[in-house]
Amino acid sequence: MKIAAWNVNSLKVRLPHLLDWLAEAKPDALCLQELKLEDHNFPRAEIEAAGYHVAFSGQKTYNGVALLARQPITDVVVGNPHFPDEQKRLITGSVGDTRIVCAYMPNGQEVGCDKYDYKLRWLDALAVWLGEELAAHPKLALCGDYNIAPDDRDVHDPVRWADGILCSPPERAAFQRLLGLGLSDSFRLFEQPEKTFSWWDYRMLGFQKNLGLRIDHILLSQPLAEKCTAAGVDRAPRKRERPSDHAPVWAEVG
Repeated sequence: MKIAAWNVNSLKVRLPHLLDWLAEAKPDALCLQELKLEDHNFPRAEIEAAGYHVAFSGQKTYNGVALLARQPITDVVVGNPHFPDEQKRLITGSVGDTRIVCAYMPNGQEVGCDKYDYKLRWLDALAVWLGEELAAHPKLALCGDYNIAPDDRDVHDPVRWADGILCSPPERAAFQRLLGLGLSDSFRLFEQPEKTFSWWDYRMLGFQKNLGLRIDHILLSQPLAEKCTAAGVDRAPRKRERPSDHAPVWAEVG
């Protein structure tokens, strides 16, 4: 089973990229973030024609998440019952016997501001709910844009980013709490090339100079991690015209 996640940064703009990538990469399950469109504008027909079932929770202008899968998606839950939230950032569904959690975690804007506090509270509530989900679904994958670079290997310039947003100690501690639930970072299960990132700023030739961060992740519960055979980042879509600033991340589970 190939599981993937991609912050498309506007599904309306990036739909041709998505359809091409589905045909090329052939993921069995794909989590999308930052749809930036309302549910009535979701391109269900185009995605179903590509061979995928869909479940989605959209929002105008910002946020929005979706699950795509070759098999039917069942037992769908939108949001976190422990964290009532108007922002559409979380959708969960079962694909076969695997529970897929698609998350667009808050950015936080700046350490110490209200949005940063919201991010930490959101992450705390996610950990509580995930503990419950793992008890009910031993095979679980938490996929998406975490807006957290877990350690200095995931940052092009650790000194510049030290203690700042996406890299601050409380954010990294929240990531470690997720691992403490029994999840594994699929990317780090394997030896990886140095300076492998999943996001690059549009400005200052960020992608061309590889001035990036690895902030998109697929965490796997133990039964899935034990069967994971490969994981990585697909940079190809980032090279296209008018790309998302994120690249898809993926994990193969045998």
